[in-house]
Order: sequence, then structure tokens, then C-alpha cells
Amino acid sequence: MNGSNLIVRLEMDTDRAAFGAIATAIGAAGGDIVAIDVIRPGQKSIRDLTIRSDAGQEAIAAAIRSVEGVRIVNISDQTLLIHLGGKLEVTPRIKIRTRDDLSRVYTPGVAKVCMAIHEDPASAFSLTIKRNTVAVVSDGSAVLGLGNIGPAAAMPVMEGKAMLFKELAGVDAFPICLDTQDSDAIVEIVRSLAPGFGGINLEDISSPRCFEIERRLQELLDIPVFHDDQHGTAVVLIAALMNAAKCVGKRMDALRVVVCGIGAAGMSIVRMLHSAGVPSVVAVDREGILDRDRAYDNPAWQWCAQNTNPEGRKGGLTEALVGADVFIGVSGPGVLQAEQVRSMAADPIVFAMANPEPEIRPDLIQGIAAVIGTGRSDYPNQINNVLCFPGIFRGALDCRASRITEGMKLAAAKAIAAVVTDEQLSSEYIVPSVFNAAVVENVRKAVIDAAYADKVARRQDKRSLHDDEKAGQAEAGM
Repeated sequence: MNGSNLIVRLEMDTDRAAFGAIATAIGAAGGDIVAIDVIRPGQKSIRDLTIRSDAGQEAIAAAIRSVEGVRIVNISDQTLLIHLGGKLEVTPRIKIRTRDDLSRVYTPGVAKVCMAIHEDPASAFSLTIKRNTVAVVSDGSAVLGLGNIGPAAAMPVMEGKAMLFKELAGVDAFPICLDTQDSDAIVEIVRSLAPGFGGINLEDISSPRCFEIERRLQELLDIPVFHDDQHGTAVVLIAALMNAAKCVGKRMDALRVVVCGIGAAGMSIVRMLHSAGVPSVVAVDREGILDRDRAYDNPAWQWCAQNTNPEGRKGGLTEALVGADVFIGVSGPGVLQAEQVRSMAADPIVFAMANPEPEIRPDLIQGIAAVIGTGRSDYPNQINNVLCFPGIFRGALDCRASRITEGMKLAAAKAIAAVVTDEQLSSEYIVPSVFNAAVVENVRKAVIDAAYADKVARRQDKRSLHDDEKAGQAEAGM
């Protein structure tokens, strides 16, 4: 469980209660007092306590109320406080100070710009926010590890995504949460909204619907459509695997890999493993190893069954893992056991990426696995999509790519891996920090090169994009 910071304002009758008793009660409930502010001294003292806790607000409040002579005036969660009013705002790039300014940005002057776009639709990339704006679209059907919580509850996640786009890559992103989970409706709504955006980032849409929605939008639109839960996870995972393999002295083209959990992320990981030259991939889901001798209703599983498991293994995860070099988990907590890791090849690599609880806790396989990665920030080697999507969209927008290809994704993975130098590489450092400034620029450049190689870039002057490292920011009007 992720901890939270609580701010508790309490009134304490100093004749009846000692502060030590309050601190003891909070500690026993799993809280840690990290700051104390005296608001009013005296016999009816009022204090603000900042408490770090994994136990939750109700448990801490109950512990404080158990101390005689103490009254809670107010209690709030700092995480909720920073979300008050939302996390985004729209800010004009041009100030309107005079009547002349008004006539240029709005009527009558804007008519000239409208007609320029009418005569040359491609000029919308130069004359509107389209050139630097991404729609972050969700239906709330598969939000983080929370499940189908709906579009309103998904908004804080999409707002956060938009913040990361801006802070890390200078991309203006806007959250769009749709009150429908009908695939046809989602496709039509996004298609209709697309003229105002340079790219579409699909987010937290459940599998297998996400595959169809992304495919249809890619066919309908001439801008990049990228389902980050699928491809972002896969890109960063491949980057981590490249460095993990190097760390244990194994080659990508000699690995035996087991992927557990063939949903949105798992399916994309399988495809990218093929692109990266991994020869042997076994896919495992609830029904066991996907087998080419069986027929599956899910088209994605059917493809996976026909393109994995070259040895024809039967059974479940235990049978799949015997002699494997790599375990990749995008499934659920407790799926993997230490004994199964022991059955793997020498120096096994384990990526247990289920969130918030991984397939196996890293401490249970310390000394068994040579390299361990998770999706969590409180363990080394966090496999985090933030390493991927800002740079991919920055590059795609800068070269005006019409789509994001497999080549662009693989180039992004290699660029992320390359940020970790040979001198830095270790079993606990196989991917760079999300705050490493080199990540976005490395990914941006690699994506641009791959877009031109795959003939999906529409800006003619590629050289200018690399001659000036600030080209992306200039193009974005930063």
C-alpha cells in the first residue's frame, strides 16, 4: 500500500493528556509524526501534526481519539489537498492588452488564419496548438490497479499524465475522460476530436477492447495513436531487459523468456520481444501456457498462441519457467513463488511488475534472482512508463509523424537503455531515473530517426531537428 501524509489539527487539554501518549498511540497505529506545529499554546493547546502513515486516515484518527483529553479539530490528506481544483489550467501564450491585440487574436484578424488553414489543412500544425498538443483519452475501465472505476474517478490520473507530458517534454496534453465504454462510440468520439490534436494517448482502457480501439483509430487518423498501458510498458521493459541481459552476460538473441499475464501490456511485450530478436517466448495466462493447438476467442491470444512457445510446452507457469532466463510478470500479486525462480536458468532475471503488489516481493528472491525489477518506486529498477511516453510523443510531434511504428518503439527502448552507461550498470541500476534529463532528449532523437527510416515523418527538414537540440522546444513554442 502507498503511504500518505496526513495533517491532523488537534486540541489537547494539557491537564489531562501528555503529548507522549498521543505520539505512542499514533506509532502503535502505524503512523510516524514527521512535523509538529504549535498553533495555540496553553492549557487548551492546538497543534498541527504531519503524520506519515500506511495505515490510513481512519486508523490514525481512531488512535488519537483513544487518548483522553484530546479532540481532533480537523484531519486532511496532503495528497487530496494538492488535487483540490484539479492539477491543470489553461494559460494563454499571448497577452491581450490592447484593442489591437484583441483584433489580431480574435475577430476580425483570426479570419485570415482560418482561411489559411481552410486552403492548406496541413498548416494547422503551424498555426494552432495542434502541433504540440496530445489528447489523453480514457474510459475509466482499467485505472491503475483500481479496475473499472469510471471516467470521473479516472480524471486525477489523466491530469497527472498531462502534467508529466508538460514537465518532462514540454508537450501540452489535455485529459479527456469519456462516459462510455462502447468501443464504437469511443472510436467515433476520438476521431471527431482529432483535428485539434497532434497525437492521441489512450490510457487505462481495458483489454481486449483496447486493441481494437487503438487499431481502428490508427486506421482512421493521420496522427500518432499510442496506448501507453500496452506500448509504454513494453518499451521500458525492453530497455530494462537489454541492460539486465548485459549485466548477467547473456545475449538478447539467446534468451528464453516467460511472459505471465497476456492482457494489454503482456501482448505488447510479446510483440516487442520478437522485434528485439528474442527467439523463445512462452506466454502464460490464467488458463496456462498459450498453446498453438488450441483455439481462443480472444484474437490477441490466438495470435500469441501461434507466435510463441516454439518448444511446444504444456502446463502452467511452473512448467514454463523451468530453464527460463527471464520472468516478466504483468499479472497479479503472489503469482510467482521462490521455488519457481530456483527452477530457472543460472542468473535468472525477474521483472515482477504487477501494481501495487508485485507477483513476488523482491526480498523473497534476493540471492536467487540475479536482477530484479518491479513497477514500484520503493524498490530498485522501477519499470515506469514515464521513461517512455514523453520522449516518444516529443519526437513524434517534432517530426510530425503520422503514426508510431514498431521501429520507433524499439528505437525508444534502445535510447532509454543507452542512458545507463557501462560504468553505471549494475544489478540494481538497469534503467535511468525518470528525472534524468537525458532520457527525453535521447528518446526524442531516436524516435525522429526511426520515423524517417519508417517513412512516417512529414517534416521535410530532418537535419534541422538534430542540428538544434532545442528544435522541439522551438517547434512547441516554449
